Amino acid sequence: MKGGRRNVLLITADQWRGDCLSSMYHPVVRTPHLDALAAQGSLFERHYANAVPCGPSRACLHTGMYLHNHRSSTNGTPLDLRFTNWALELRHAGYDPALFGYTHTAPDPRYLASDDPRLTTDEGVLPGITPVVDMATHCGPWRDWLKTLGYAVPADHGATYGARRTDFDDASLPRPSLYAREHTDTWFLVQRALDHIDAQKASDPGWAVHLSLRAPHPPWVAAEPYHARYAAASLPGCVRHPSTDQEAALHPWLAAHLHSGRNAAHDDDRRHRLLQASYYGLMAEVDDNMGRLFAHLKATGAWDDTLVIFTSDHGEQMGDHWMYGKAGFFDQSYHIPLIVKAPNGIAGARHTAFTEHVDVMPTLLEWLDLDVPRQCDGAMLQPFLFDGSAPPGWRTHAHWEYDFRESSLAQTPPQTIESCTLNVLRGESTKYVHFANLPPLLFDLDSDPGELLDRANDAAYQQRLNDAVRQLLSWRMLHADKTLSHMQVTRRAGLVVHQLEGSRHE
Repeated sequence: MKGGRRNVLLITADQWRGDCLSSMYHPVVRTPHLDALAAQGSLFERHYANAVPCGPSRACLHTGMYLHNHRSSTNGTPLDLRFTNWALELRHAGYDPALFGYTHTAPDPRYLASDDPRLTTDEGVLPGITPVVDMATHCGPWRDWLKTLGYAVPADHGATYGARRTDFDDASLPRPSLYAREHTDTWFLVQRALDHIDAQKASDPGWAVHLSLRAPHPPWVAAEPYHARYAAASLPGCVRHPSTDQEAALHPWLAAHLHSGRNAAHDDDRRHRLLQASYYGLMAEVDDNMGRLFAHLKATGAWDDTLVIFTSDHGEQMGDHWMYGKAGFFDQSYHIPLIVKAPNGIAGARHTAFTEHVDVMPTLLEWLDLDVPRQCDGAMLQPFLFDGSAPPGWRTHAHWEYDFRESSLAQTPPQTIESCTLNVLRGESTKYVHFANLPPLLFDLDSDPGELLDRANDAAYQQRLNDAVRQLLSWRMLHADKTLSHMQVTRRAGLVVHQLEGSRHE
């Protein structure tokens, strides 16, 4: 370990779009406390999740691996127990990583009895982390607290998040949450995390906390005054074709998704804007609670010893391309915030190089002077944090994958559940989408930043298409599972372990 006390605070919101920060020049959303965090650290403007939805994306974040290696491809697909993660690595180094919220990790059933209750939910806990407050759809700890405050909570756990006031009749505003701003799930989790941090002051070598907030995930129900923070009439419009039929004509996957009605946006503009106002209002609530969290760390002397990472698991379509939620290949589902404040790091840096969720685990481990496991596909962000620039040879594209085996297409021959997958290569001006068994897509982001026009069959774009196919293939080849690929069993020397010069990998 490096000298001195070192703490880790990994914060994830759920479903927070990368453009929804005032420091990212959003026309409406204001996030002063997250902007202040960026002013004390580094803001990564082009940070992308490597998969959606929640489970696959968090598997990438927690293991540092691309989806095609960890293969936890849908919510509920087990995460192979042979893979390590940042929490296990910290535990081996003497930390007791604590969870407040959820990791959405489906357990490996090969190591459990068939009647193990952990096999009844896809919202399991990441191996190696201590669930101080384990709270996802089932939110018992929060519900129990609400009952002590006199609230009558819904019988269904999941419905607790969407409970609204019934005595509110202003049709110009979203109906607010039943709970006061000091009683929401966000407030509750932040307070429990602070209580835990305060109790760790004498711990050695330091503390590690994963604060995993649900907001601004649906249902989009914000507490007062956040429900009224943004006037519905002032909100930006959607990026999409004039109709769902025109949108669906872009690609067979999109047609199947939109025509199934699954998370398809409606054409009721008023209703959409009320949902959008609530979505942004939940962001305002999170931002205020981040201000409360950061102020407490500063007041108690923990701030200067703590690596703070703020990000999200994935983005949100919010009506763009006639979609809600996260799915497919559009940027809105994958572009997410990343703000990192490293003690003694450069303050106020903005970076436009492509960064990915797989970079978080290597960065966190390197800051603690721990070896980065060979399984990790990402790269540490330290050159950005301490030197202010990208290291030589840094990636020129972002990459993500999506498994749509739950789509109706999986039942349509020649599709199978294993062929229902896509890979994306997202560069500065070109975006290529490769499907295993469907036509590809190519977008010219200079002339078509909204991704409305497919150029894959345009003769003028064939060279760009060929270049993108070659680059995507090279990426997949260079990022195959390498857990044991650096080892060689020989007759004369026995086991030989090859190390790359300058590598921090084990």
